[in-house]
Amino acid sequence: MNILVLGSGGREHALSWKLKQSPLCKNVYIAPGNAGTSTIGINVQLNVNDFDGIAAFALDHHIQMIVVGPEDPLVRGISDYFQNRADLMHIALIGPTKAGAKLEGSKDFSKQFMTRHGIPTARSKTFTKRTIEEGLNYVSSHPLPIVLKADGLAAGKGVIIAEDQETARQTLKEMLLDEKFGAASQQVVIEQFLSGIEVSVFVLTDGKHYKMLPSAKDYKRIGEGDTGLNTGGMGAVTPVPFADATFMEKVEKQIVEPTIEGLSNEKINYKGFLFIGLMNVEGNPFVIEYNVRMGDPETQVVMPAIESDLLPLLNACATGRLNEQDLVLAKGFHATVVMVSGGYPGSYEKGHVIEGLKNVEEGLVFHAGTDGDEQITTNGGRVLAITGQNTLLEKALSQAYESVAKIHWQGANFRKDIGQDLLKWMSQHQK
Repeated sequence: MNILVLGSGGREHALSWKLKQSPLCKNVYIAPGNAGTSTIGINVQLNVNDFDGIAAFALDHHIQMIVVGPEDPLVRGISDYFQNRADLMHIALIGPTKAGAKLEGSKDFSKQFMTRHGIPTARSKTFTKRTIEEGLNYVSSHPLPIVLKADGLAAGKGVIIAEDQETARQTLKEMLLDEKFGAASQQVVIEQFLSGIEVSVFVLTDGKHYKMLPSAKDYKRIGEGDTGLNTGGMGAVTPVPFADATFMEKVEKQIVEPTIEGLSNEKINYKGFLFIGLMNVEGNPFVIEYNVRMGDPETQVVMPAIESDLLPLLNACATGRLNEQDLVLAKGFHATVVMVSGGYPGSYEKGHVIEGLKNVEEGLVFHAGTDGDEQITTNGGRVLAITGQNTLLEKALSQAYESVAKIHWQGANFRKDIGQDLLKWMSQHQK
């Protein structure tokens, strides 16, 4: 098969790396890709939202499957575009329709969806510029801390946790009146703060059947001990020790099954990945958010943790036969450490030469913000994701960090405590 992967980050490198291993795979094209993806496939200079350009390329290169990495083209309706053109509908597109992508594209829609289908989530209420006075009064009487979320896509920056009412009121004004997040904050969802441990659950579904992929824990803050600004993700670990069989059974029965049934009942065509961000509150799962694609950097631990050939799974997903495929997972742990540019998630420089990549022998190196061919340079905030693997979490982490130590560029930064909270949890609970 000829496959086109849309996107340019570590997630797309990991997906392409996994797909390329399949004996069924002939060519992998990545649009626009990065320096890492060019070593396993062919990079194509296409914008992920240029549907006409993607369609023309797909027809010219006999593409049989398109795997959509980022959320933006899904929210904009790339799946509908391909389904509605007679010359394109034969191409398997992995990703939901525009209606399904609203689970991520609109926080208000997803909260209403969860309410309709009895899916456990934090209590919430949505406000607009027209109802701002009601919103300010609601904030003033709400228990603290309080969570404010821009309704639309805000590049991962649209969530504010306010510790006091004054900050919450000011934030609400900035979001609604000053359009702090542009069109994304024309509506603001105010919700109850949930206290617990976060876990990311990944599901592949054909709209009727589903497969539970490995769950993962990611690390969002820039600083050790989960301090500092939020980022796109500084590391990830799978499996998650506290997400045991009892907890995951609750996730499946209380969240995954009603979500898939809800989409089906509402006649929403959903074929693709579903990422469910959960909070484990005293052993009970609550949905924080839905994403309609794989996560980053979680994909960089989840893909190596799947032993099965991914391509037949995705093909079965596209054709409604996912129940006919087996999913085999690798044993042991996978741990990813993300290396970022100095200054990230604030302003940072690009174009620094990356040295030492060829010295990495054991860890898997997934590129994110990189450019170049013979000489690889930095081209983004999150630059590389290094994944270690071992039957023991401690050794998987050591492998990742030993590989990180071999790679250098001016200003390179990374967190040194990825997975330490899980090691501590395991030492306390597995005596």
